[in-house]
Amino acid sequence: MASKPPKGDPVQDAPKVAEPKHAAAGLTAIGHGLRMAHQQMGVKRTALTLLSVNQKNGFDCPGCAWPEPEHRHTAEFCENGAKAVAEEATLRRVTPEFFARHPVADLAGRSGYWLGQQGRLTHPVYLPEGGDRYEPVTWERAFDIVAEEINALDSPDEAVFYTSGRTSNEAAFLYQLFARELGTNNLPDCSNMCHESSGSALSETIGVGKGSVLLEDLHKADLIIVAGQNPGTNHPRMLSALEKAKENGARIISVNPLPEAGLERFKNPQTPKGLTAGAALTDLFLQIRLGGDQALFRILNKLILDTPDAVDEDFVREHTHGYEDFAEAARAADWDATLTATGLTREDIETCLRMVLESRRVIVCWAMGLTQHKHSVPMIREIVNFLLLRGNIGRPGAGVCPVRGHSNVQGDRTMGIFERPAGAFLDTLEKEFGFAPPREHGYDVVRAIRALRDGEAKVFFAMGGNFVSASPDTEVTEAAMRRARLTVHVSTKLNRSHAVTGARALVLPTLGRTERDLQGGGEQFVTVEDSMGMVHASRGRLEPASTQLLSEPAIVCRLARRVLGAGSKVPWEEFEKDYATIRDRIARVIPGFEDFNARVADPSGFALPHAPRDERRFPTATGKANFTAAPVEYPELPKGRLLLQTLRSHDQYNTTIYGLDDRYRGIRNGRRVVLVNPEDARELRLADGSYVDLVGEWKDGVERRAPGFRVVHYPTARGCAAAYYPETNVLVPLDATADTSNTPASKSVVVRLEQSATD
Repeated sequence: MASKPPKGDPVQDAPKVAEPKHAAAGLTAIGHGLRMAHQQMGVKRTALTLLSVNQKNGFDCPGCAWPEPEHRHTAEFCENGAKAVAEEATLRRVTPEFFARHPVADLAGRSGYWLGQQGRLTHPVYLPEGGDRYEPVTWERAFDIVAEEINALDSPDEAVFYTSGRTSNEAAFLYQLFARELGTNNLPDCSNMCHESSGSALSETIGVGKGSVLLEDLHKADLIIVAGQNPGTNHPRMLSALEKAKENGARIISVNPLPEAGLERFKNPQTPKGLTAGAALTDLFLQIRLGGDQALFRILNKLILDTPDAVDEDFVREHTHGYEDFAEAARAADWDATLTATGLTREDIETCLRMVLESRRVIVCWAMGLTQHKHSVPMIREIVNFLLLRGNIGRPGAGVCPVRGHSNVQGDRTMGIFERPAGAFLDTLEKEFGFAPPREHGYDVVRAIRALRDGEAKVFFAMGGNFVSASPDTEVTEAAMRRARLTVHVSTKLNRSHAVTGARALVLPTLGRTERDLQGGGEQFVTVEDSMGMVHASRGRLEPASTQLLSEPAIVCRLARRVLGAGSKVPWEEFEKDYATIRDRIARVIPGFEDFNARVADPSGFALPHAPRDERRFPTATGKANFTAAPVEYPELPKGRLLLQTLRSHDQYNTTIYGLDDRYRGIRNGRRVVLVNPEDARELRLADGSYVDLVGEWKDGVERRAPGFRVVHYPTARGCAAAYYPETNVLVPLDATADTSNTPASKSVVVRLEQSATD
């Protein structure tokens, strides 16, 4: 039997702390995942649902974007995938009666954990202007309300259309089509807050803003460098790929401020060995200071240049541009500055160099630990320099591997969810649909918040996600949202964003990945793109949580018909009835999707073309892969301060909180903890178990405070600290962003720790 949701918020004022673990997964992970699944779904539903996850004729996990292998296990999911599926396929329900009992003010006082545990939304609900609680509303009236507000705007650019990475290719294509026929490019998405830096750096240097490797490339690599990433929690199935790479002879270097259990040892629950000792993964751990990665790769590049015959001169000559300027900058790299920036020893770096020089095929993987700094874009460009030097792009077993977080975040961008669309894409869209899309760039996430704050945007529409909790500078973001005339969220479950509303608000319940989608044209499926550019179908199997749910494509189509009226040039009704007709149009608009419907019928899906990977062709402005020569940057830390990174716990996926434990780091029953190096703690006179307020310091002089965090002495890099988001997003200034990409700099927040009033 599934259990009931908690009635009250659990007390989190006394987290329990034990020693961190040194291995991930195994029987313990199986037990935790199944226990949470049983609590949400019951035993029978758990078995039926989990056996369809990531299968060729099943549904794509709504969690991370890690690709599936060609040959699937019966259980092709991880612990956190089981939690993600359980949260969506739960038997718990949030009905209109729930909203009658809980005013918005009550919801605003609840934790994100409590909100998420209440279950699936069953009916569209509306908060009228001046009202204190949501009330049921028909779909027709809901679309009328949105149309009233949008059509009353002075300009379409006063509306913002946000997208979460869960949205399918079909829904994303329709969503951007609606926004652009309306007349705006205000299409911020969650990529703006995560891998925008990767896309910016890769587009400039290799001509494609995506990774250049497929799953089998990891199995062929000689050396894999995993930088700024914790796959044991955030992409657990990646550990299987790393294990296979090790079995094939690869070595692994981990570059991270924190030791992470999953990169130390992996207990693969699919193998007898994994249920006992497991497999050691990391051969060299470089415990780098936050933000020091550019300096590390710059000195490695200098040392490669200084090593006879280490540079792939034929590749450099034939395929690259800008080598001389880059080489001059790299040769000027300074050891003292490098050691200060990285916190590493010279011996560490020289050991790393030896491993690089002994390896012909090298892959570098990274995630948020690299993308959320002021200098993230030049940092990632330096990684590209490192790979180009030895010809490690465009051959098997080598390349760049930015590991995406959400299951279709890359596909949404491919479908045109982007505030700065390419002119060629808009030209094709105009030719296909017969309207002139806007050419002026729109708002990304940070600029959208500023526009809402300043009264320049008045309608906020979110296709999934939890915008308020995911965004930086929480108090500023919430105040900005409350200035809107209308906020609308298409959601499967309750979250914090539903309690931070404009003058009017709608919550529109939608089908989840696990659920059957029946339309006028029969049973439908959707498609997704994984982190390595593979596209495949996803078919839900469960009956919908409520007869009142609409699919995301249906919501967009009905909204577009109501807002745009009879003058629209797009066949919205046809698209709603039969998603194959959407894919036919995608095939004519998006390169690489030719003959989409026929190709996606293959249960394994298909790989999108990638010119650097497939043919060593680099579609950049120069026609070649570009070396770059940016000055080396790293965060400088005032005396008595620490550099904070925000991160996830193990019982968490993005802003969704599954539980209150972080098992691998030894934390139980609480999230308000700050991990501090014991030597730093002694210098700052912070006892383990004491309570502090985290106070952000930035050049605007505004005090940003996160109160009541338990100090945990933990083996972090010196000068660095870590704490969970979204609780610490309040410390990240809205205007503290990465150059070029405008991504919030959530991994390098200068803080001071003050004794808490709760201590």
